[in-house]
Amino acid sequence: MNLKRQLLLVSLLTLMLPWAGCEFIRETESALREGQQQMLAGTARALAATLAQYREEFPRPDDGYAAGDRLYIHELASRPRIDGYFDDWPLSPSAQRILRGTDGPVRVVLGAHADTLFLYVEVIDREVVFAAPGALLPERTSANADRVSFVTNNPPYLAETITFAAEAPGPILSYRQNAYGVAPEPAVEAWWQDIPGGYRVEARVPATLAGTHLGVVVHNTASPADPGVRSASFAGRGPGPAMRELDSVVDISASLVQPGMRLIVTDRDGWRIATVGQLTANGGRHAGGGLARRIYDLLVESGTEADLAEPDPQGREHQPYVSAALQGREMASWFRSAASGRAIVAVAAPIGAANAPLGSLVLQQGTDAILSLTNSGLSRLINVTVIATLVVGAALLGYATWLSRRIRALSVAAERALEEEDLSSPLPSELAGDEVGDLSRSFSYVLRQLGDYNEYLRTLASKLSHELRTPLAIVTSSLENLEHEPLNEAAQGYTGRAREGTERLRAILNAMSEASRVEELMKHAEPEPFELGKVVQSMTSAYSDVYPERVFDFACPLADTSMQGSPELVIQLLDKLVDNAVSFSGSGDHIAIDLAGDERHLQVGVTNPGPPLPGRMRGQLFDSMVSLRGGSGSRYLGLGLYVARLIAEGHGGRIEADNVEGGVQFTVTLARGSKAGGPIAG
Repeated sequence: MNLKRQLLLVSLLTLMLPWAGCEFIRETESALREGQQQMLAGTARALAATLAQYREEFPRPDDGYAAGDRLYIHELASRPRIDGYFDDWPLSPSAQRILRGTDGPVRVVLGAHADTLFLYVEVIDREVVFAAPGALLPERTSANADRVSFVTNNPPYLAETITFAAEAPGPILSYRQNAYGVAPEPAVEAWWQDIPGGYRVEARVPATLAGTHLGVVVHNTASPADPGVRSASFAGRGPGPAMRELDSVVDISASLVQPGMRLIVTDRDGWRIATVGQLTANGGRHAGGGLARRIYDLLVESGTEADLAEPDPQGREHQPYVSAALQGREMASWFRSAASGRAIVAVAAPIGAANAPLGSLVLQQGTDAILSLTNSGLSRLINVTVIATLVVGAALLGYATWLSRRIRALSVAAERALEEEDLSSPLPSELAGDEVGDLSRSFSYVLRQLGDYNEYLRTLASKLSHELRTPLAIVTSSLENLEHEPLNEAAQGYTGRAREGTERLRAILNAMSEASRVEELMKHAEPEPFELGKVVQSMTSAYSDVYPERVFDFACPLADTSMQGSPELVIQLLDKLVDNAVSFSGSGDHIAIDLAGDERHLQVGVTNPGPPLPGRMRGQLFDSMVSLRGGSGSRYLGLGLYVARLIAEGHGGRIEADNVEGGVQFTVTLARGSKAGGPIAG
């Protein structure tokens, strides 16, 4: 991982700041909500105690009817149109009560507007049986037809029934049956609407025709010829007391509720008898945009979906906290919308004695103040965090870029100095006072030491050859004089071996001084035009004679191989490369010599089979006193390839070595033209 990425990762530590801030906001939100909940609970207890003083306003228990079998009359904000459709009712479809019919569910909803009741019934019926023509007469009452009966009663009086049956879809005439008989009721407006798999009945009934107890009975006739009737009913034991919001309780509650709160009052069975007040809208004060919103959702406690805090659409409150209040226990809950972030705190308290409550009081309040506070804090936190993170990240990235460029420049300069052998040139940042400056000065010191060492190695051969020639001449002359003295046979053998050793030593000294001689030759040699192709081809033939155990292949696709330089030095360069190739190849191996080039340069390649070059030695292979061969003698001093490099560079070129399949290839690049009128290396 490079330096920029490392510092970029370090900059991410600034995210600890928003994490700590988010934890603080979470705790703040919980503490504020808990405080609001306690305040709301105290208010709910006080309001419940006040409502308990109006005991006579609460519905009395009616043990003859199950709590769930009662109809609830919804207060309608507008009048529905009587056309058999529910879409113009100002209620949610979930307000419809469902009972089990013979062929499927039966949906019933009852509403009130001004002095009028509105009834909607939807029946699933596999076969709708209409009344026969003329059957809707008072004396017949459509006994063999599907029909809906609206039952009403004011105990202890007898119940009355308003029956809805149809000869065909559309507006229908309803019939009212009481103790006096059956007669059409023109004050009731009704509509029969066919639907796939059933029918709908929608009716408008004057409130004067409805009593305190209401019920709905659905009669499903099998066929006109079958008088058997199967029914589904909300009046199993007769019409039960209809539940609705009571004006007296609403008026009392309205005088108690505070702005921004919603008060819901239920009877002992959970039926809603009053709803007053309105929760403050969120007002769009949620934290920031989409990102801030998602972060806020992750921070705060999830809570129950806010829609569950709304009054029950069917009129009977049965949330857990309301059920607890109806059992005499105060309980709180809170809700939060996942879509809008709207949050509501709700507290339910029993009204009256805990062992026999009159009902329950539900007090709700939005957490807009908390939400606004935490949202503004979160917005500021997110903004500050984003800005701080971007600034820190940009600063660290810029610093890392500047620092990495300095280090990269130092690395490139050091590599260039090694490649060009300019080890004394200054390096970048050498005058800086930081750690990079220390590193640059250390590199400069190491390079100078390396340059001195290379210079020592480069001149070592000439120095040794110069220093050793005089003692070698003394030893040689002494041995020559000793040979003229009378010696025994053993002494003559010793002197002969000493003489052979001096000859080998002289050959080594000659090899060591060869590099110096080549440098001198290049300084004074005058370039001359010659055909490199002819020289290389001629030398290839000579090498075949000198090394008969090797096979030499020559290839030259060029027609023009002319250049200027010293053919003698080029031949010496080829000798070094071929000698190296022969040393690392075996008997019968092929040594390929090829010649290629362009208008400005010519390339001589010598390829031989053998072991590959070590990667670590490729940069040092052409240095003085470096050899990959073991043994002793002049042939292994590591000067051959160094001399070849001197000759190539003297001709304005270079020499390279690389591994190829099955061996090694040396490539010499020579300039076609050198400096006219002067020495080759001048």
